[in-house]
Amino acid sequence: GEAYITIIVLKLGQKLNEGKTKQIFELVDEPGHVLVQSKDQITAGNAVRKDQMEGKAAIANRTTSCVFKLLQEAGIKTAFVRQQSETAFVAAHCEMIPIEWVCRRVATGSFLKRNPGVKEGYRFSPLKMEMFFKDDANNDPQWSEEQLLETKFSLAGLNIGRCEVDIMNRSTVAIFEVLERAWATQNCTLVDMKIEFGVNVHTKEIVLADVIDNDSWRLWPAGDRSQQKDKQVYRDLKEVTTEAMQMVKKNFEWVSERVKLLLEPKACGRVVVLMGSTSDLAHCEKIRKACGSYGIHCVLRVTSAHKGPDETLRIKAEYEGDGVPTVFVAVAGRSNGLGPVMSGNTAYPVINCPPITPDWGAQDIWSSLRMPSGLGCSTVLSPDAAAQFAAQIFGLSDHLVWSKLRASMLNTWVSLKQADKKLQACSL
Repeated sequence: GEAYITIIVLKLGQKLNEGKTKQIFELVDEPGHVLVQSKDQITAGNAVRKDQMEGKAAIANRTTSCVFKLLQEAGIKTAFVRQQSETAFVAAHCEMIPIEWVCRRVATGSFLKRNPGVKEGYRFSPLKMEMFFKDDANNDPQWSEEQLLETKFSLAGLNIGRCEVDIMNRSTVAIFEVLERAWATQNCTLVDMKIEFGVNVHTKEIVLADVIDNDSWRLWPAGDRSQQKDKQVYRDLKEVTTEAMQMVKKNFEWVSERVKLLLEPKACGRVVVLMGSTSDLAHCEKIRKACGSYGIHCVLRVTSAHKGPDETLRIKAEYEGDGVPTVFVAVAGRSNGLGPVMSGNTAYPVINCPPITPDWGAQDIWSSLRMPSGLGCSTVLSPDAAAQFAAQIFGLSDHLVWSKLRASMLNTWVSLKQADKKLQACSL
């Protein structure tokens, strides 16, 4: 059939900002949203070196849109709304915090100059955080937390204090770890990265903003600096020739193609919930719902190991036989025969998640805890937590599941931080 291309025309308002590689326009018909339009320009060293690069806008836009989708699907709060065209995306309107947050796994580049005696390749565990004030006139000086706090920035009505700085620090680390995991699936080392935050003018929330593209990080295939694919290749050019620029563009294209693969699930696991009877259905539905939040397929089956052990083992064989990695969850009230029988007869993980009742719960629980030798099932009482534990098992081999767990940990931490701030403001 013929391909129909719909040209969506957006009404652009005033130009809000223009940087070295992009322009920001207000969107007349979408209050609170802006258009981020990339330019075919590549720069280095505070625009001391500056070149046109045909197709750079499209490559950068493709890369940043993929990265933001990956982070957004994980549950990280970002300004990204949607990719609009080859060279532009729509984002929430933010007031930008003029700090570059740098996160490093491996020591290289300016870190070595600033810390003589540290060898290239030194690994930071935990990650190393640095801040640079966006000030072209002074070549983006490194700042301490104290300098940032004493500046008393106020953006979109939000004062940038201790709480906000902690949130941005924590978020940067989580974002790095998610992208590091993703790139590891392509056998690439994410060496370091720079990001920026903004305050959403409507929600007053701190969100990841600006862009994350091949100018934002160092990427070393197989951890080998000589194979670097990022903008450093351009920074390092002795002289800018047509051939050299072709090579730089090839690298940028390689990254923009690879980054799409980061969105594809690596492994596809499955949770099979076995219940002793349909009276446990509500409990099991909670497990299924929680699995859904991690993007994990979940199947519910009814079988009793006490009353139909042959059927229990047949169902077990069915899920063992199709090659899909499986975690079994056993839900059985009173005496849990189901979990232990499964656990003694499969090499797959089994999680007991008994629906505990107030009357006999204290006695019933022992049928899930005290096992004969040779059984390795775990017991998790909360249905949400049972699904989370299954997700953690799959997260070992599936970066998309791991990222959801990691983002959820960050968001919980941020919520506690904000609840505390709010409470302190009330009790003043």
